[in-house]
Amino acid sequence: MASPNDLQFQEFDEAAELLSADPGASTLSMSASNTSTTAAGGGGGGRGGGEDVKLDLSEEEGEEESSELLGGQKPTGGFWTFEYYQSFFNVDTVQVLDRVKGSLMPLPGRNFIKHNLRSNPDLYGPFWICVTLVFSVAIGGNLSSFLSEKGNPSYHYRPQFHRVTIAALVIFMYAWLVPVGLWGFLTWRQGAERQIGGYSFLETVCVYGYSLFIYIPTSVLWIIPFEWLRWTLILVAMVISGSVLVLTFWPVVREDTKVMAVATVVTIVVLHTLLAVGCKMYFFQTEVHVTSAAPITPTINMTIATKAH
Repeated sequence: MASPNDLQFQEFDEAAELLSADPGASTLSMSASNTSTTAAGGGGGGRGGGEDVKLDLSEEEGEEESSELLGGQKPTGGFWTFEYYQSFFNVDTVQVLDRVKGSLMPLPGRNFIKHNLRSNPDLYGPFWICVTLVFSVAIGGNLSSFLSEKGNPSYHYRPQFHRVTIAALVIFMYAWLVPVGLWGFLTWRQGAERQIGGYSFLETVCVYGYSLFIYIPTSVLWIIPFEWLRWTLILVAMVISGSVLVLTFWPVVREDTKVMAVATVVTIVVLHTLLAVGCKMYFFQTEVHVTSAAPITPTINMTIATKAH
C-alpha cells in the first residue's frame, strides 16, 4: 500500500507534467483548512474542504455586461477620468492601416467587424478620418471656387472659413448621430425579435467612421474642374463606401422580417448617398456665368451734302 507521501509526490509530478505541456494554462491554488485528518474522517474533511472553496464570479460578470456596449473594451475609472477614454484609442498603426485597407476593398462575404475589428473597435481612426475629411472638403471647396472663377476679371478671392464649420457639423453629425440611431433601432429589434443579433455601439460608430475614408482622396480630386469627372468619382466612392456598410449590417438585419430588413438597408444607403451628394453640391458646385452681349448702339452717319451752286 502506498504511503501518503508517495501519493503527494505523484500528484505534484502530474501537475508538473501538465504545466510543461501547456505553460500558459491558468492554475488554481487551494489550501485545506484542516491539515491533519484521519482516514475515517477523510470523506467528511473532503466535503468540508469543498465547501470552503468558493469562486466569486460576480465581479467578472458585471465587467462583461458593462463591456457589451463598448464591444469588448473594459474602460477603467469613471467617465470623467482620462483612463476611461484611453482604452478607446488603444490601437497601433498597423491595426489602423489594416482597417483602412478593409474599408477601401470591401469583398462579398467579408464582414468588416468580424475580419478587421476583431472585437477591438477604436475611436482613434474614425476621429482622425472625420477631422481630415472636414479640412479636405472645406479647403478643396475653396480651391475649386478659385479655379472656376480664375478667368473672371471681376472676381476677388476671399477665403470662406465658414465652410470649415459647416463641414464639421455635417460630417460629425452624420458619423455620430446616424450610428446612434441605427444602433438603437437594431437594439430595439433585437428585443422584439429574439433571433436577431447585433453589434455594440462602439462597433457601429467604428464602421461608419472608417467607411468615410474613401471620401478624403475623392474630395481632393474634386478640385479638378470637370463635372463629369466629379460625378464619376462620387459614384465610385459611394459604391465602395456603401458596400462596406451593407456587407457589415446585412448579416444582422436579414434575420429580421423581409420588409424591415430591406427598409433598414435602403435607409442606410439613402443617408450615405445624401451625405456624398450634399457635400459635392454645396462645396464643389461649379457656377455658371452667363455673359450678356454688349449693347449695340446704332450709329447714324450723317452726311451733309452740299450742293454746288
